[in-house]
Amino acid sequence: MSLEIPKITDEAVSEFAGTLRGTLIGSDDEGYDEARSVWNGMIDKHPALIVQCAGTADVISAVTFAKERGIPISVKGGGHNIAGRAVEDDALMIDLSPMNSVRVDPDAKTARVEPGVVLNELDYETQAFGLATPAGYNSTTGIAGLTLGGGWGWLSRKHGLTVDNLLSADVVTAQGELVHASEDENEDLFWGLRGGGGNFGIVTSFEYQLHEVGPTVLSGPIVHPFDDAETVLSGFRDFAADAPNDATVWCVIRHAPPLPFIPEEWHGRRVVILATFYAGEMEDGEEVLQSVRDIGDPIADAVGPHPYAGWQQAFDGLAPAGNRHYWKSHNFIELTDEMIETFVEYGETIPTEETEIAIPHLGGAINEKPVGETAYPHRNAEFIMNLHTQWTDPDQDEECIAWARDMHEAMAPHATGGVYANFVPEEVGDQQAAYRENYDRLVEVKNKWDSENLFRFNHNVEPTK
Repeated sequence: MSLEIPKITDEAVSEFAGTLRGTLIGSDDEGYDEARSVWNGMIDKHPALIVQCAGTADVISAVTFAKERGIPISVKGGGHNIAGRAVEDDALMIDLSPMNSVRVDPDAKTARVEPGVVLNELDYETQAFGLATPAGYNSTTGIAGLTLGGGWGWLSRKHGLTVDNLLSADVVTAQGELVHASEDENEDLFWGLRGGGGNFGIVTSFEYQLHEVGPTVLSGPIVHPFDDAETVLSGFRDFAADAPNDATVWCVIRHAPPLPFIPEEWHGRRVVILATFYAGEMEDGEEVLQSVRDIGDPIADAVGPHPYAGWQQAFDGLAPAGNRHYWKSHNFIELTDEMIETFVEYGETIPTEETEIAIPHLGGAINEKPVGETAYPHRNAEFIMNLHTQWTDPDQDEECIAWARDMHEAMAPHATGGVYANFVPEEVGDQQAAYRENYDRLVEVKNKWDSENLFRFNHNVEPTK
């Protein structure tokens, strides 16, 4: 095993490896490049060592080893973070992906989930009992990073954020100790974990509240010509104004992917897609979503009964691992005519066929919580804009990033000034925008649980002492 960290001897590394049930990988070992890779193909960093943890004991050993020797720590769950914070040059990468068990209690409607689990694994286990918890919209996303940033998806208008359904967590602290956090134990830490990112420790187990969902739900995309974008966006806005919490519709501007329900002559052409979902009874959903289906003159309408787990995976293929990704995001309270005009303007200049302008409709149960109840502060956003800028050719980096930044700047006058932390593409982002009025309280939690900022490769809250 090669050793490229000054301060550490081969003997120390060998001794460390002997304490692990999992695997320790160095830069010359087989599997190193695969282990250091993450979802965003723009990230190309080389950790000094990678610990693939088999359990909590390995996490404790890794934290202790790194802290005693002053080695930086990065933490990988699903590796899906847009900024690639799971991996850092010359750091010890604590890889949690082998820790992927899910234990469902169907009577209590809870699930105990390890941090290496990705969303399709969680759905597979919970849907065996007709249960689910609100999670993201790409099923290859890791549950850990999603949750720690807040987490929202198709169920969130009805059941709230992922963190609103978090009941407890087991956490390895900067002191290398395992603690339990809940509403009744280490309450300050539990508050900070629900939207404050990986700032306070490494979560080795999440406990979620589950809800009855599916296994079949009413969902599906409706595809419109881009020439009708203003009509479609206006209709989307009108529906959202009075939509029940069971209903969620997202608007997406992009080039039509080669999906079987879209006529072949439209493949590769600009379109506007209304992605629909109803969390309640099928008959009620058909009535509620009919007004969305009546908007304009669609090219294709694939709304119908679908397996919930299948709908959760429906768009995975549009954002494959290894592509180059750069996102920019805003929160909005409303959609105005001027905003719709700007969406259409930039929709005409989308730089690649993989890029999309996504406008999820949130609100509902998410906004029924007070701002201070969890660290996640964005309880007034009704809509989010996320620019999924995506490409494969490195020569397009400058063009694609510039397009995203230009559109982000153009939409800024209409935005709340807040941004979802999980959507920040830079390694160092605007913490005040991400954490808003909860930032000062997060600093207090950081001071108590990680005063030396051991866990800093995240959307970092810096301690004051």
